[in-house]
Amino acid sequence: MEGDGVEWRVKAIRGATTASENTEEAIAIAVTELLQELKYRNRLDPDLIVSVIFTATQDLDAVFPAKIARRVCPDWQDVALMDVQQMHVEGSLPRCIRLLIHANLPVDTKVFHPYLRGASNLRPDRSLVS
Repeated sequence: MEGDGVEWRVKAIRGATTASENTEEAIAIAVTELLQELKYRNRLDPDLIVSVIFTATQDLDAVFPAKIARRVCPDWQDVALMDVQQMHVEGSLPRCIRLLIHANLPVDTKVFHPYLRGASNLRPDRSLVS
């Protein structure tokens, strides 16, 4: 990166999806779809990813999303991943998984924020139709 004439900056990429139920299989399907869309749209080099934070609503506790990410993205073995519980707000979207990625990217890189399934209602301006 250094000395390549390109100006770099840490950029954040957000995304979200919903699981159909609180099972390892349903969460794995949702996380896999989200990560595949994220990787396809943003063409992220794992060496440039600083960290990934996953949040899950309190009604999802069958499996850690980061565990699924390690399985789906074997090239992310050296990426710092963290799971946390999303703050509960009465009436908020149930069974929701969110992610926040910090990555070193060229300043002029356009990033895409995938909001899938039921989470497309959270940010209709950024939702992607697969």
